[in-house]
Amino acid sequence: MTHSLHQARQALGQQLRDLRKEAGLTGRGLALLAGWHSSKVSKIEYGKQTPSEDDIRVWCRHTCAEREIPDLIAAVRTIESMYVEWRRMLSTGTRRRQSASRRLESTTTLMRWYEPVLVPGLLHTAEYAREVMRRVIDFYDIPDDLDAGVAERMERQAVLYRGDHRFHFVLAQQALNTMVGGVDTMIGQLDRLLAVMSLPQVTLGIIPSRAVYEAPTNQFIIFDNRLVHVETVSAELSISQSREVALYAKAFQRLAQQAVTGSAARTLITTTLDQLRTGQNDDEEPPA
Repeated sequence: MTHSLHQARQALGQQLRDLRKEAGLTGRGLALLAGWHSSKVSKIEYGKQTPSEDDIRVWCRHTCAEREIPDLIAAVRTIESMYVEWRRMLSTGTRRRQSASRRLESTTTLMRWYEPVLVPGLLHTAEYAREVMRRVIDFYDIPDDLDAGVAERMERQAVLYRGDHRFHFVLAQQALNTMVGGVDTMIGQLDRLLAVMSLPQVTLGIIPSRAVYEAPTNQFIIFDNRLVHVETVSAELSISQSREVALYAKAFQRLAQQAVTGSAARTLITTTLDQLRTGQNDDEEPPA
C-alpha cells in the first residue's frame, strides 16, 4: 500500500471516528447496531479497511449524520481509484483502459516515463503492441478485444505529434533485448524507436546494462507534477500525494542522469538491431 492510500484511509477513518464519538457510541455499540463483527469499526477507523458505500450509509444512519453521506462516499470513491485491480480495470477488455490513458495523456504537458523491461506503450508498433496485449489478455483471463485494444493504443500516439506536449522516456537497456514476439517484431520496434528519437518534443534515454545502482526503481509514469501511475502485477496505483510524486520525480532524475541520449542511445539501438539481423541471417538455410 502506498503512503498516499494509507493516509487517505486514515483521514476517512478519523472523520468516521469523530461522528461515532459525537453520537455517544462506542465502537462495540456501533458494531452491534450495524450487525457487524466487533473489529470492523476499529479497522475502518484506523485505516486498515476501506468502508463500502453501504457501510458509510449505515454508519451515518446510526450516528445521525446522514448529511455527511455524499461527502464521505466521494472520499471512498477517491480511495478506491488510488488502487485499481487489473482484473476489475480490464473486466470489459483492453480498449477501455487504452481510452482512459489517451484522455490522461492529452491533458499532460510533460510526461516522464521509466520502463525497465519493455518499450513504453506510447512508442509501440502495432505488432509489438499486439504481442504485449495478447499476453495481458491471457494472463488476466479477460475478454478478448485484442484488435480494438491495439487500435486504441495506436490512436494514443497522435499525442506525440499534436500540441505542446513534451515526453521524456527512460528505458533500461534490457527493454531493447526483451524478446516480444519474433525477431521481425523486435526489428520493427527498434526501428520505430530510432524514428521517434528525431521528434523535437521527445527525449529518449537508455540506461546501459552495466550502470551503477543509484535509486530504488520500478516501472512508473509521471504526469506533470500531479500524478504518478505505477503498474504492479495485481493492480495499478494512482499516486497524487505531493511528497510521493516528488520522490518519483527524484528517482526519475537519477535514472535520467544515468541514461545515454542522442548518438550514444542510437548506437545502443543500432547495435541491438545488427545483432537481431545477424541472428536472423544465421538462421536462414544456406543456398544449395
